[in-house]
Amino acid sequence: MDVAVAERAFQKLEANLEELTKIYRNLLEVVRKEKEILIRADREALDENNAIKEELLYKLRAQDSLRSRYAMDLATIVGADVENPRLLELAQKLAALPTAADRLRTQHAALDILIKRITDINKDNEEYTKSALKTLNGALDDVKEALSGKKTYEKKGGYKSGPQVSGNFVSKEA
Repeated sequence: MDVAVAERAFQKLEANLEELTKIYRNLLEVVRKEKEILIRADREALDENNAIKEELLYKLRAQDSLRSRYAMDLATIVGADVENPRLLELAQKLAALPTAADRLRTQHAALDILIKRITDINKDNEEYTKSALKTLNGALDDVKEALSGKKTYEKKGGYKSGPQVSGNFVSKEA
């Protein structure tokens, strides 16, 4: 393994991981803000927040594809699994660069914590959203029922037509 080549490949991966960490931190703030907005039921703020969230997700996808490529490059150099490079495995294989290995472990831990927090808050937000939709649908059903009128006075039966001959006020069948 050429240490200089491995160092350059590591630096690319490290810069990418730092960018990913920054984006994930921004996403964490956005989902925390989303929770507050859902509690306040501010639709306009929620629309703005969702636009920011989508933009961050696009950036994450782009950075993640770069991360995958950089990790594959480093895996090729250090002799790790090229098809499915894992940060902790790469750190293990970087025995010649112990500080680089430590930084990879640290960045892996930071990303892991951020992703877990985002996932937990996002699950809470989903529950708030489902609860709000259930309440809203119940209110809409009540409004529909109030506007449709009462169904207890509908015409259900028909009048029996009597004989057409004059003078017969009462039917003989009665």
